Formats: sequence, structure tokens, C-alpha cells
Amino acid sequence: MTLEDLRNLNPKNPGSWPLAAKIIAFVCLFFAVIVAGALLDWQSQYESLLAIQKEEVTLKETFLIKKKQAINLDLIKKQLNETQESFGALLKQLPSKSEMDALLTDINQAGLGRGLQFDLFRPGSETMRDGAFAEQPITIKVSGSYDDIGKFASDIAVLSRIVTLNDISIVPVLNSGLTMDAVAKTFRYLDEDETSAQRKAAKAAGAKK
Repeated sequence: MTLEDLRNLNPKNPGSWPLAAKIIAFVCLFFAVIVAGALLDWQSQYESLLAIQKEEVTLKETFLIKKKQAINLDLIKKQLNETQESFGALLKQLPSKSEMDALLTDINQAGLGRGLQFDLFRPGSETMRDGAFAEQPITIKVSGSYDDIGKFASDIAVLSRIVTLNDISIVPVLNSGLTMDAVAKTFRYLDEDETSAQRKAAKAAGAKK
């Protein structure tokens, strides 16, 4: 079929066209429908597909972030439990209110056991700390040899209860060895009544603000 034959075709009577012309026309019409469908209908579906694919990527990223947070949460819970256990173990090293007198006696005996002379042993007022325990300072002044004072400090460090030596000042004394001034701090946990009173006081202070 020649180009001249195509030009002579009657568009108003396609039924009279040769078979080759009909096939060519059908193929052209078929592709025209596909192109029109792609432009008019498939384009919106394609855009929807792109949006869904983009949303899928975002959801995957969100999932990975939350998965990482969940893993970290388990780790944080584990660390929190370990911290609470450690705090509980430390709390057990604090004496109760009824045991404080015995602890003060232990501190005094630690010095006397090393041959030190107590020039001052004065317990101070308690200070509440964090609503869980109380701190009591003890101002001490002892005299003795360098070796005995050092051993006394070591004995304090290994007491079954927590005692720290603070603000230490050691000065030589003529013909008498050394004199050490220090503040020994010991701690005790608060009983339920004291803890409850601390909470009430904190609430009252917050209400006034």
C-alpha cells in the first residue's frame, strides 16, 4: 500500500478501506487511546503511586526510629533497675535513727583505739537531704602521732556505716605530735514518719509559691 493510496482513502467510509489501511488505523487508534488514558487517568494513579512509595519510605524510617527507641528503653529500664538496686544497697549502709548513738560511739572508739586524744567531739544538727536521708556533722579535734591519725582515718573509712571526713586540717603541735581538726559526716535514712513529714512540707512550700 502506497502513500498515495492512503491519501485517497475516504475518511467518511472506513468500511471500504483496504485491509492494510484498516490495520494501520486500528493500531494508531489503539496507541492514541493508551496515550489519552495515560494523560487523563493513569497520570493521577502514577502520582498516587509515587506518594504511596514516599509514604512507605517515611513509615520505614519511623519504624526504625521507634525500634531503636524501644531497644534504648529496655536498656534504660535495665540501668534504672541497677541504679535502684545500688541505691538500695547504699541505703542499707545508713543507720536508722535508733542506731545513730551506736555509730557515734564507734567513731569515738576508733580514735581512742588508736591512742588519740579527743579534744573535741561535738555532734551538730541534722540536715535533711533529698527527702530520703539525713546528714549529721560531727566536729572533731584529735591529737596524736602522724601514724595514729592516719590509721584513725583508715578505720573511719572501713566502718560498716558510711562516715566521711571533711574540712581536714592537720597542724604540728610542739612536743605533742599533730592535731587534726575535721568534720566527720555520717548519714541515716529517714523512717516513714519523717519521710511523710518531708513530703508534706515540700507540698506546703510548693503551694505557697
